[in-house]
Amino acid sequence: MATTETRPMSAEEKKVIFASSLGTVFEWYDFYLYGSLAAIIAKQFFSGLDEGSAFIFALLAFAAGFIVRPFGAIFFGRLGDMIGRKYTFLVTILIMGVSTFIVGILPNYASIGVAAPVILICLRLLQGLALGGEYGGAATYVAEHAPAGQRGAYTAWIQTTATLGLFLSLMVILGTRTIIGEEAFADWGWRVPFLVSVIMLIISVYIRLSMNESPAFVKMKAEGKTSKAPLSESFGQWKNLKIVLLALFGLVMGQAVVWYSGQFYALFFLTQALKVDGATANIMVAISLIIGTPFFVIFGTLSDKIGRKPLILLGCLLAVVTYFPVFKALTKAANPDLYAAQQSAQVTVTADPAECSFQFNPTGTKKFTSSCDIAKQRLAGASVSYENIAAPAGTPAVIKVGETVVNVKYSAEDIAAAKAKAEEKLAALNAAEPKDAKAIEAATKSVKDLSNEKTAGATLLGTNLSAALKAAGYPAKADMAKFDKVTVIIILTYLVLLVTMVYGPIAAMLVEMFPTRIRYTSMSLPYHIGNGWFGGLMPTTAFAIVAQTGNMYNGLWYPIIIAGATVVIGGLFVKETKDNDIYADD
Repeated sequence: MATTETRPMSAEEKKVIFASSLGTVFEWYDFYLYGSLAAIIAKQFFSGLDEGSAFIFALLAFAAGFIVRPFGAIFFGRLGDMIGRKYTFLVTILIMGVSTFIVGILPNYASIGVAAPVILICLRLLQGLALGGEYGGAATYVAEHAPAGQRGAYTAWIQTTATLGLFLSLMVILGTRTIIGEEAFADWGWRVPFLVSVIMLIISVYIRLSMNESPAFVKMKAEGKTSKAPLSESFGQWKNLKIVLLALFGLVMGQAVVWYSGQFYALFFLTQALKVDGATANIMVAISLIIGTPFFVIFGTLSDKIGRKPLILLGCLLAVVTYFPVFKALTKAANPDLYAAQQSAQVTVTADPAECSFQFNPTGTKKFTSSCDIAKQRLAGASVSYENIAAPAGTPAVIKVGETVVNVKYSAEDIAAAKAKAEEKLAALNAAEPKDAKAIEAATKSVKDLSNEKTAGATLLGTNLSAALKAAGYPAKADMAKFDKVTVIIILTYLVLLVTMVYGPIAAMLVEMFPTRIRYTSMSLPYHIGNGWFGGLMPTTAFAIVAQTGNMYNGLWYPIIIAGATVVIGGLFVKETKDNDIYADD
């Protein structure tokens, strides 16, 4: 057990902890730029696909960075346990910074074709590897400098870095958008936040070169107790592997989905499901982060007094109990017209169940082309909840909005009639005075799309479905005049507070679960499997669940089930760690 005597943090120790935290903020900034700009990156690098598929592929490329994080944790964790925390830090931030800068200068799909998304995904993989080695080192480094009895308070500063990095990325994006305008930002301005990161890279490298090595590692090295095989010791011996598994399933798995639900999924839900414009959604999330971020330190400090485990599991439990009512309240506050339409106009998809796929495709190699899948993709993309009705085998899918029936598949005669009607409308617009340039441009595009054999069916479906939804009161986007800013901020802040409750104490707890000689390796792997795989795949998985079930809120079952499992496993099998001696050999 640790001694109850605590010592004050020296000025030098405070300096190196600040340096470590600041460098980690910059790394998270680099990593989250991509997530914040997913919609624009989809158009720049996946423009060979339709809009919905392009966004899904962009999310999958985002997730690719998370998928490789455990491999970065293994590789850099081993280095950190063998040669030290400081130099491992330096390598990870160089990889992250250079990869981010290259994204800023990478030609898009229109310039170099398929090479663009291939290179982009490779850069995302490098970012994920670097981040996989970053967090465990930062948390270990800070905890090994902290006085006994104050590790929760000091490591909580590291916990703020992910949120601060996200906040900083949102602010740079918002500032660039405001200065150059939306059109220029979508064209080339999105590159600016990536290019600016090179300044942060220089600052971070300078800061990290000035840091001292962890005192626990220095002591262990002087005593000749460093591990020669941290991987086999961490994962090849059951006494350590058992703790790794408990850390993953009894702590990190639930923490991860609460974290991504409260910050990233909330942002995706606002922009994609509720159709709130990107600038407003970013401002709302940024305000909630400003309000909520101090609570990382508050809950970290509180965990030094009452324990880490009760706070983490309470945060997970609150998520399980409140997510459905909270996200429904968010819909009512952010897009009341959509909320009202969902209550008044029933939408159904009648289809052959054999044609309906579960649209989860993490490899990005499968296309969903059946009429059922197309219908569900369209409705999910339009934020429309619907009921599934089974039809006889071989029956093409049909969408019904209120009393209006919308076919999903169209014959050549249907397309020819629609084309003739569109040409008639275009001729009338061209003959009218004064001329409506925007209407003429839209009508010209409609005629062109209906003339193209490959796009005609999709165009006609889109036109008919949009008309039916509009007649039923479904808005194309959120009406900002009805947007309840105060309520939205309150809801988002609550979600961030749950994040701080589960995330604030977890670094200290993970550090305290493992001996010094294998700490970097052992704690990094469960952290990055939990956050990289369970958390990083959440947007894609949630979208697939929504498309499959027809309910825009059903994506929440993913974090609810995982957080619930963590409450049970953690409650039964994970031991409290706040009084553990982190200098102990075992």
